[in-house]
Amino acid sequence: MRISISVTLILLLTACKTTNNIVDKPIVFNEERKILTLEYLSKRYGLEKDTPEIEPKMIVLHWTVIPTLEKSFEAFNNPSLPNWRPDIKNVSGLNVSSQFMVDRDGTIYRLMPETTMARHVIGLNHCAIGVENVGGDTGQPLTKAQLKSNIWLVRYLAEKYDIDYLIGHYEYTLFEGHPLWLEKDKGYRTKKTDPGEDFMRKVRKEVKDLNFKALPE
Repeated sequence: MRISISVTLILLLTACKTTNNIVDKPIVFNEERKILTLEYLSKRYGLEKDTPEIEPKMIVLHWTVIPTLEKSFEAFNNPSLPNWRPDIKNVSGLNVSSQFMVDRDGTIYRLMPETTMARHVIGLNHCAIGVENVGGDTGQPLTKAQLKSNIWLVRYLAEKYDIDYLIGHYEYTLFEGHPLWLEKDKGYRTKKTDPGEDFMRKVRKEVKDLNFKALPE
């Protein structure tokens, strides 16, 4: 009887414990990407730096729209921007990227060091950690596993860094005029909907105890 009770307690404790692993899957960050990143910081934000390091103040959640991890990773891997992004190719040659990517099964991949600048959100890359979710948009809604992993990852990052804001990509223009907003080109904006308002509501509900700052109005 005691053995049965002990086994039951172990199973209950195991089921209640929330654990996530971060799998390192680095994209190419060679000398070319470093130079392009430093140029981006200089030209877009007026920040002259020797290294592409950032001080994280914000977490930005995204979706890739691309349906698979492999294709999403491929889109970010090259240091320079390919021709498939004509809307932003004239702004900088630096390819888009993100520090993290969450697959549809909830696996969290770290694509870049957390404090290295990634190009994922206009005006705020110098202070933002990006989390890309594979899929999203019409016909491929983000999964429950991705939701749980985003919640865990937000908590993980908030414990490591002095994070003030948690935003969805679609909310980035609220920061125009805010001290964190550094984009020099007033005409450089793209309309975003990721990762969806419902997804953001659910994440925020589960991390409200972290007391992030309210978004600018």
